[in-house]
Formats: sequence, structure tokens, C-alpha cells
Amino acid sequence: MRKCFVTLSFVRKIKVVHRMVEVFKTNVNDVELAQLLINQLLDYFSFGRVNFDLDDCDKILRVEGELIQPEKVIQVVSDHGYYCQVLE
Repeated sequence: MRKCFVTLSFVRKIKVVHRMVEVFKTNVNDVELAQLLINQLLDYFSFGRVNFDLDDCDKILRVEGELIQPEKVIQVVSDHGYYCQVLE
């Protein structure tokens, strides 16, 4: 009787994704407006994360994703009459 050994090896492909985080200073101070803006930004940046920190003195807006266009973020917030600028 012959013994047969089979060696299996699995190679897992790992996709390396470079995520960006852009931080913006805003004057958004309303939770409902912040949620509306988050939803609109997620429609545009559907692959990322968006959140506000309204407790921060700069009313921080964070957008995280693979490709972020700061101009688009600023436009969405500005279209609602609010200030938005990349935090340096």
C-alpha cells in the first residue's frame, strides 16, 4: 500500500488600500443639519466615512476614504450656507 501526501497551501490576496483622512473646520452647530450633510457626503463618497465633532470648538468634519476631493466637501457644506475650510 502506497501512502500519498498532499500538501495544500493557500495564498490569500490582500488588497492594500490607502485611505485618506481630511479634516475640515466648519461652523455647523446643528445635529440635524450635520446628519443631512453626512448623508449627502456619503452619497458622493460612498466608500468612506464621514462624521462631525460638534463639541469641538472648530466644529470638526472628518472625511475618510480612498480618494477625497476637499473642494467637493467644501461645496456641499457651503451650498447650505455654512463655512467649511480644510483644517491646517
